[in-house]
This record gives sequence, C-alpha cells and structure tokens, in this order.
Amino acid sequence: MSGNEIRERYLAYMKERGHAVIPSASLIPANDPTTLFTGSGMQPLIANLMGEPHPMGLRLADSQKCFRAEDIEEVGDNRHTTFFEMLGNWSLGDYFKEEQIPWIFDFLVNDIGLNPQNIYVSVFAGDEVNNVPKDTESVELWQNLFAVKGVSNGVAHMGSEKEGGERGMMDGERIFFYDASKNWWSRAGKPEKMPIGEIGGPDTEMFYDFGTLHDTKFGPHCHPNCDCGRFLEIGNSVFIEYIKSEDGSFTKLPKRNVDFGGGLERITAAKNGNPDVFTIDLLKNVIQKIEELSGKNYTEHTNAFRVVTDHIRGAVFMISEGIYPSNTEQGYFTRRLLRRAVRYADIIGIPEGELKMLAKSVIDTYKNHYEKILEHESDIIDTIHGEEVQFRKTLENGLKEFNKIALKVTLPMKREGGKIVFDSTKEKTQQKFITGENAFSLFTTYGFPIELTVEIAKERGMTVALDEFKKFMDQHRELSRAGSEQKFKGGLADHGDKVVMYHTATHLLLAGLRKELGTDVHQAGSNITNERLRFDFTHEEKVPDDVLRRVEQFVNSAIQNNAKVSIDTIAKTEAEKDPTIEGSFWERYPDQVKVYTIAGNDGSVYSRELCGGPHVEETSLITGTFRIQKEESSSRGVRRIKAILE
Repeated sequence: MSGNEIRERYLAYMKERGHAVIPSASLIPANDPTTLFTGSGMQPLIANLMGEPHPMGLRLADSQKCFRAEDIEEVGDNRHTTFFEMLGNWSLGDYFKEEQIPWIFDFLVNDIGLNPQNIYVSVFAGDEVNNVPKDTESVELWQNLFAVKGVSNGVAHMGSEKEGGERGMMDGERIFFYDASKNWWSRAGKPEKMPIGEIGGPDTEMFYDFGTLHDTKFGPHCHPNCDCGRFLEIGNSVFIEYIKSEDGSFTKLPKRNVDFGGGLERITAAKNGNPDVFTIDLLKNVIQKIEELSGKNYTEHTNAFRVVTDHIRGAVFMISEGIYPSNTEQGYFTRRLLRRAVRYADIIGIPEGELKMLAKSVIDTYKNHYEKILEHESDIIDTIHGEEVQFRKTLENGLKEFNKIALKVTLPMKREGGKIVFDSTKEKTQQKFITGENAFSLFTTYGFPIELTVEIAKERGMTVALDEFKKFMDQHRELSRAGSEQKFKGGLADHGDKVVMYHTATHLLLAGLRKELGTDVHQAGSNITNERLRFDFTHEEKVPDDVLRRVEQFVNSAIQNNAKVSIDTIAKTEAEKDPTIEGSFWERYPDQVKVYTIAGNDGSVYSRELCGGPHVEETSLITGTFRIQKEESSSRGVRRIKAILE
C-alpha cells in the first residue's frame, strides 16, 4: 500500500468520525521563537490545546509536514529522516480515551490491515512523587481490543527504558508500563520539569514488531522501546488531562484533550512489512532514480543512497516554502542538506548537475497532495542546481586549502596543554595529521563538512584530530547560541495571559500604524514576552512623535471600548483579494487561513488581520494602558517600536 493511499485513507477515516480535515501548516512555525521548524503534528495547534477555540471545531485531523534538523546526522539508518509527515487527530475537549484508542486500533488493523500480532503498546506507569496515577483505563481498553483479535494481552512493568532492556519482554506480554521518561507528554518534558500552569498528560504508544534479530549493543534484552530496529514506533496518543497548579500539584483539566500523531512513513513501512522506510513509495522513486543515474545498487551503497534521498526530499519541501539556501536560520539547513547531498552523490557516482532530476522525482511523488511543490517546480529545480554549482566551487577552493595544510603537516604530533602541536624534537615521518583547528577552519571558512575532511584525509593516509575538532565546534555552538539569544527573534515567548494580551495589542498597533502612515506599512517581525512587545514594520522614515501619540490613542481606544475579537476561516485566495485584511508572510499560511477581527459594539472595525496565534476574547481583558517607549530604525526600510502595558 502506498504512502499516498494511507494518507488519504486516514483523513477519510477521521472525517467519517466528525473530524474537520485541516491543511498542513508551514514548516516555519508561527508565533514560536523557540524553534526554527515545525517538528511535530501538534506544534501548530499548541494554542488550541491550551484552550483557544479552533475555527474548524472540536475534532480536527491532518497530515502535517515536519522537519527535524537535529536528525541530519542520524540519517543513514532504516528509520530516521529529516523531513516526514505526521498523521494527526485531535479532540479539543470532546472525546477521550474510550473513543481514541479503539479508533486508531481499528484504522491500523481493520482499515489498512496491519497484523495485530505485530502490534505492541506502552502506557504510563504513574508518578507517585507527583501523585499522578497509572493509566489503567488505557490498559483495559487495549486488553479488550487485543482479546477480540485473539492475540495475547499480558501486561508488564518495565520501569525506565534502561530497566526494560535489563528485564526484556516475555511470552504473552503485549502491554508495557513505562515511567514518565517515556510515556508522559508536556512541552517541558517530565512532570517535575513542568512550570506552574503547564498542561500535560500520559500517553500510549504503538509499536510494530518486524521480528528482526535483537542487536545486543542496545542492551542484553529486547523490548518495545529498544533502539535495535526490531520495533518501530508508529503512533502515539497523548491524553492531555492535567495542569500544574500554584502549589505544584497536578489537577484535572475541566476540558481534556486528545493529541494523536502517527508517522506516515513508518506506518507505510509497517503495512509493507519492511522496517526500511526508504523502501516505501514516497522515497523509493528517488532511490530508483539514483540507481538509474549512478549505475549503483541501493543494497550495496545503502547509507549514501539514504542520505541523498532524504536530503533532496527535505530541500524540495523547504524551497517550496521559500526557505532558500543561506548561511543563517532556516536557510542554513537547506544549504546543509544540499551540500551533504552533493558530497554523497559524488561518493556513489551520480553525474554532476543531476541532483535536479532527483528533485523532479520528489515533486512527481507528492504533487497530487502538495500542490505548492508543483507550482514552484521550476524554482525548486533551479535553486537546487544553482546550489550544487556553487558548492562545487566551494569544494574546489577548499581542496586547495586542504592541500596547503597537508603539505605543512609532515612532522610528528604530540599533545601539549590539551592541544595537538607539532613535535619538532622528532624526525619527520610519513604519518600526517589534520589538527582539530585545521578541520574547524575548513568547515567554517570553506564549508567543508567534517566527514569530507575525514574522507579526503583517509584517502591520503592522514588522520584527523576529531576530539579537538569537537571542542572547537562546541565552543562555536556556544558562541552562536549566545549570539542568537541577543538577536531579535520573531514570535511569542509563551502562551501566558500577559503574552496573549501583548499579542492582541500588537494587532491594534499595526492597525494604528496603517491608519496613520498608510497601507504600505506591513509587519516585518515581532517579539513578545510577558513584559513588553517589540514590533518591526516596513517604513522608510522615522515616525514623528505626534503620530506615535495618535497610534497610542487608537490602541487604547480599542482597549477601553471593549472591542470583541472574532475568528473567521476563509480561503487564502479570497483573503488575498480583500483589501480590508492585512496579512504579512502570505507564503507561510495554508490554503485556509484564520482572520482575526477586532470590532467595537457599534460595528467599527479596529483591526482585521491574518494570524495563527492566541488572542484575548475581548479587549477589556487587556490590562493596563498601552504606551510606546521607543521608535527606532531596525534595518533599511524597516522601523522598530518597543511598547508596554503599564
């Protein structure tokens, strides 16, 4: 069964059960400065899980595009990919465990035909310290479902992931209790890490057993949470039913939520009985094209094939959303994907300039469901080809520098003060070294990935001081992280009450600026905490003080008049034609957009704007007087305002 078919069957299944099928959100998260990419299906719906009503109702389903940059180095095994799709369904205060668990079991077993003998599940073992009970309700539901299918339904207590590996699983066991490190969800992690007011709850995960032999390097015994490759997690139902109270205890939420996420690629691999996700149709088309172009076989060059396939697919989707290769932020990862793809393409002999043909295979595979990649086909292909050409020039220059380094490094080396240095007391030898500092310079100045430096060094009988290189890289990351914390980042610090007030006030601020300065003014960025807002907008000149005072008056008037905030969901094409709707970053929004209108009781409209974040229900909930503290230049053609509620 194809991944495209499973996606459509899942959405149809959930639609039949009252779910509104919503489009995938952008890979660039809206109103979340904590991460560069959308990395999970629930991420775009955090505000709704925190209590904001969703315009499409209480039951939602989608297939969400996701990208996890931290998995770039993991690509090469049979299950890790940077880009993936997450099938999801949500209940916002509607149904709960009694519906969710039987539905997802029914879909997997009866609708697409997974063998129940191969399905194993984990559940939450409870947390005595925080007085959160074990999830016996989920256990009972699972036992009944397995019994109907005539398969074993024994229960086992595994403790932590490590303890599970020490214990292993026994015949007849199918349902496994794990502690909060494995079967508890909150944005902060385990219960003890959750701040006051944070929501969370137990989850139950589903694993598919491919029956492969256990690899003892992952522990003496196998169990569902083992990483040896025998078991593959295919889905996770989270039951968000707790909130951390002021006294640190956990109390039940008045409205409980369900958040399900299932990896499309992994479910498809389970259906096809092969733990290698690269053999499913969504990736196999690219694999076959690589075989055609390189004359090599996937089974003989598995690692390189997987890296090229994954990275090209990820780059296609990134570029389709306007994330072009660059040296900063999201674009850095597009560039990194393509440069690694070029290097591994060379390893397996893909002719120079042919990465664009692999991109075409990705587009052909996904074009029926994700129309945007077809609309941007020529731009995607041109960008990938241009980046390949540019990187090959980088490779050429880097090789020249590598050769200079290689000529110098002809003396034996020694460690001195924790650093590798030349040992001039000894005679020259044939053994050569690349110091960590040299390797770091090749990486930062010439764009040489460390694996490229290691490979070329090996070809020339040289070794690389990887430990020292790692130290330089760790220092570099710390400096970069410190720098990024000082940068002006877009989005909301969190979804607390004060931040939500400031977010709504920001809409009024933009409306006031457009009223005073004209409709050429658009948002260029924002950063909102519970103490202040910073707002960037397009404008060439300094805004006079008297204009700023009128903008303040406009915002405060809307607050004092108890204007109501309403939400409408309309087609993006319709919104783009409506001159009353202000929208920035149109390309980041899905086909259906949320329009927030702030209007007074007399019918006067203060603001009408596209958005995806949380707002107050009425402006009287905004406490304090809005005051602009500073107006200054942000960059060429962009001004910045800092404001507070006091």
